[in-house]
Amino acid sequence: MTIKILKTKISYLDQDLNTLVFLPSIDASPAKAFGIFTHGYTSHKSSILSWGTRLAEEGVANIIFDQPGHYLGTYSEVESFEEYKDNAPHLFKAAFNKLQESFSKEFPLIDATAENGEYKVILGGHSLGALLSLLALESDDFNGFDAMSLCVGLGMPPEGVTHIFDTPFYKSTLNVRRQLVSPAISPEVIFPWIKERKGKLQLNESRIHFITGADDVVVGKEGTQLMVDALGPHNKVTYERPTKLAHHMPELAAPHIKKFLKDEEII
Repeated sequence: MTIKILKTKISYLDQDLNTLVFLPSIDASPAKAFGIFTHGYTSHKSSILSWGTRLAEEGVANIIFDQPGHYLGTYSEVESFEEYKDNAPHLFKAAFNKLQESFSKEFPLIDATAENGEYKVILGGHSLGALLSLLALESDDFNGFDAMSLCVGLGMPPEGVTHIFDTPFYKSTLNVRRQLVSPAISPEVIFPWIKERKGKLQLNESRIHFITGADDVVVGKEGTQLMVDALGPHNKVTYERPTKLAHHMPELAAPHIKKFLKDEEII
């Protein structure tokens, strides 16, 4: 299948962020779904390029976007962490609007109004991007939509266990990592917020699927299961644990995402 990739932008406050839109072949019958995805901390949208291409090949129009303040993607700055945490989750809606606009131009004869619930809206990401997708789902941005969250490489640290972020080995890598992001979202600032915010998620009757590798040493053996246990009582939550999906290789999640969407009869 010949897919089409469009270079587009979305707005974050007074800045523009780079995005890539992936559209199915014009000769295909597109799936009734839209995908909106973003990357993990200190990374960039090309780390999940395989997600975009694989899903477009299956007929799912989707978009991947760079987060603000991540220098490997769009070279932009985050001036305030308060602004980042308040606005970053809403980038999913901005990206969704851009995706719908692009889709309508490519497929003008198809009525793809997602607000009527006929189209599934898949919000997702890797690590920090996965958390932001949950925050987008938690917000009012997708009220009235048939939206779900697809989280790769996300979990909670077990109580009483030293998390990898707190080990001397990991801390030795932070000198490089903190130079790949705006100072306002440095590891010392964003890591405590990530931990706190995961524990305060308020989601009800939402569809959430987690994919975390058994070899993901950042999430650990129990991290994702702890999130499943926390969110499970009030939501429909499922979890896949592939043997090979290291935290630094989110591109390997593409076939597992495809399998999940097939199992859900979305593609």
